[in-house]
Amino acid sequence: MSGIFDSILGAAGGGDKNPALILGDLLGSQQGGLGGMIQAFEKGGLGEIAQSWVAKGANLPISAEQIEGILGSGPIADLAGKLGIDPKQAAAQVSSMLPQLIDQLTPDGQVPGGGLADILGKFKL
Repeated sequence: MSGIFDSILGAAGGGDKNPALILGDLLGSQQGGLGGMIQAFEKGGLGEIAQSWVAKGANLPISAEQIEGILGSGPIADLAGKLGIDPKQAAAQVSSMLPQLIDQLTPDGQVPGGGLADILGKFKL
């Protein structure tokens, strides 16, 4: 799984950044971690997209604009600052990364219980 992070961070120009920090930022921007993030997509009208990432099968794509609409410009700007890239680039990176991340965090088709540390513990960093 760290290969995904390596390629994404390399493409973002942040190859020396800690993937756990990036994932923590994404999940931490929503109340309730991964479950809270999925709920935010549902409330924002993108529940079908987010559920495709959790469920077994193909992942539906999401645009950078949709990511910004759900996560908000503040968390995207914070992430961009940590990566040293433009917020638009950060939103694009998140839109390509998030479906794969959630898919891999939910191999049984269910959002795992536990806190952020439990979820991050699935990654071999």
